[in-house]
Amino acid sequence: MTTFKKKIISFWKVLGPGLITGASDDDPSGIATYSQAGAQFGTKLLWTAIVTYPLMVSIQEMCARIGLVAGKGLMGTIKKYYPPYILYLILLVSIPSIILNIGADIAGMGAVGHLIFPEIPVFICSISFTTLLILGIVFLSYRRIAMILKWLCIVLFSYIAIPFMLKINWLSVLHDTLIPKIEYSSDYFVALVGILGTTISPYLFFWQASMEVEEIQQRHLVVDKRVIHSMQSDVRWGMLLTNVVFFFIILTTGVVLFQAGIFHVDTVEEAARALQPLAGDNAYLLFAVGVIGTGLLAVPVLSGALSYMIAEAFDWQEGLDKKFHEAKGFYITLIVSMLVGLFVNIIGISPIKALIYTAVLYGMIAPILIAIILHISNNKTIMGRFVNTRLDNLMGALTMLVMTLAAVALVML
Repeated sequence: MTTFKKKIISFWKVLGPGLITGASDDDPSGIATYSQAGAQFGTKLLWTAIVTYPLMVSIQEMCARIGLVAGKGLMGTIKKYYPPYILYLILLVSIPSIILNIGADIAGMGAVGHLIFPEIPVFICSISFTTLLILGIVFLSYRRIAMILKWLCIVLFSYIAIPFMLKINWLSVLHDTLIPKIEYSSDYFVALVGILGTTISPYLFFWQASMEVEEIQQRHLVVDKRVIHSMQSDVRWGMLLTNVVFFFIILTTGVVLFQAGIFHVDTVEEAARALQPLAGDNAYLLFAVGVIGTGLLAVPVLSGALSYMIAEAFDWQEGLDKKFHEAKGFYITLIVSMLVGLFVNIIGISPIKALIYTAVLYGMIAPILIAIILHISNNKTIMGRFVNTRLDNLMGALTMLVMTLAAVALVML
């Protein structure tokens, strides 16, 4: 085996919870948000992929570090060190927002599944995907689930490939990436707030911390500088993947749809359908398959995050490494969240409305959660020698400020 291959294999082994967390951020609902931003404003919002990257890394790294050092998920740590009303406030906002997000993702997967296989009705596609996910999560081991989710991340590269099938002015793209073009309109700021809410999502905070706990338990790790450094690399590469992908989704729809005069996209189905005559069948199929792949990746993360939160809040047995009978409450929560999300889809609640409600709820809770994460990360009783550095605090405070301003803008708009 060549040295290069050994380095690639070693690098792949380092990637884990951070990669899965980052990739799951590009879920079907996120793809719809990025597609609308590209269709409506062309390439003017490409700069957000650069700006949001360090913000995402700073918060997800803190959450991962809390999980590693405290040996508990984020909700378990909050329960131990904070008043109960904070715990219940987080649950009150998080439960409906995550379920609505699950519903929107299942709807996107079902709609695109129907596009690829027109003979199968949308609701049958949605039910099939939901059933597949439930069976897989309940009957497979944590290690197998983690490996499947990790390999599903490769699906995201389909979005990176699409622009290279098109004729693009790359100098113009570079200009819009490095030099922000701000439009002082409500539509522009709605798109901007939507991107922020989609990329810096509270459910990812809980999933990241809980997955790190699973990792140290599965691998019997002793947390030291080497483990922390490995986690930081994982988080940085995972967040880089999500931002590269959302950059290319905005680029694709910004070049194809915007230039064709298609300025409004409500769903991933509409985005995929609109791409077909303009970008060709290959681009259309890559986009559609990417939606299904990211849905299969994101829905377990969403439902899993909710299950960890509730299990930690009520001291239930938890973990994807446990059998169903060993953690019934954890798995029942996971199954019910998917079924309710499916039900929201079937009864006809618009996925776009679900996304709007989700964005509002996420916007309300994100600044509070970031403040708590910062507080925990600076608490030597919890974190010992692994407390935040000055740079960590600076980036965390900046992220909290940006998300607070986004929440205020969301209300005012």
